[in-house]
Amino acid sequence: MKGGIAARLISGISLLLAVVVLNFFLIQLAPGDAVDVLVADGGATEEAVKRIREDYGLDQPIGTQLFTYVLNILTGDLGYSFHFNKQVTEVIFEALPVTILLGLAALFLSSILGVVLGVAAALRPTHLTSHVVTLISLIGYATPTFWFGMMMLIAFASWLPLFPAYGLTSVPPPKGFMPYALDAAYHLVLPAVTLAGLFLASISRLSRASMLEVLNADYIRTAEAMGLTRASVIYKHALRNAAIPIVTMIGLQLGQLLSGAVLVETVFSLPGIGPLLFESVLRRDYPVMLGILLMSAGMVIFANILTDLTYRLIDPRIRGRSHAR
Repeated sequence: MKGGIAARLISGISLLLAVVVLNFFLIQLAPGDAVDVLVADGGATEEAVKRIREDYGLDQPIGTQLFTYVLNILTGDLGYSFHFNKQVTEVIFEALPVTILLGLAALFLSSILGVVLGVAAALRPTHLTSHVVTLISLIGYATPTFWFGMMMLIAFASWLPLFPAYGLTSVPPPKGFMPYALDAAYHLVLPAVTLAGLFLASISRLSRASMLEVLNADYIRTAEAMGLTRASVIYKHALRNAAIPIVTMIGLQLGQLLSGAVLVETVFSLPGIGPLLFESVLRRDYPVMLGILLMSAGMVIFANILTDLTYRLIDPRIRGRSHAR
């Protein structure tokens, strides 16, 4: 098992370095750079522009810039932001907690509701419940996240003013940890529900299909013939075996949280990674862009490793193969 985890880590680090190189070259293909944005008003002389490029190292060959960037990453330095005039790690860590809170809340809601709805639909496949879950899944697949977010704003922040329309906290923010935390949670309700809708459709549909397949297996009929209670058959035997593809789906959703958060945070004006990435693209702030893309790739790799570890916890067969090796 330890050897498998070590191999995964080595593979993940190699993939991360490949992503860094690819992102660096793709960004270099884009027209313009941060200096063009900084001197866009036309007030800088050619000598001043040349000096700025030299200060940021943009006058160096692309190969030299890439070598320096990779070397800095290996030492934990993601570079210096052209726009914010501070370290990229500092800029990202200021916005990251908001995205983490939003993403974890959305993933928790979508996972719990998706599994519950999927299991309920699988237990009564010809009932109205199953058709409603299928309809919800189809609507969730077809609905753009930004449109769903705007509809949530109109419905629950305008027509029925139950929740705030934007921001992470009230202005001014409440004093004290608990009042501040409750106020932030209150502001995150609509964004979390919106982002959860992005994942709820796929999780509920997969849960239904997986449970239907497991419930028709021979060992389920054997368990029922042995006199086990319906609850024991469903939750101890059926759901545990149906959980493997569901865990895979949830693990994949971890890697998609950032892309979904970009839209949701923009719609609800949350100071997270989404608006930061959007602003960095507009201002050609390449170090911040590369830092966010690196973090996103790291999240995907971490999600895959975490999914593999979860497999070993819920499936004894995988644990057995690991020990046999």
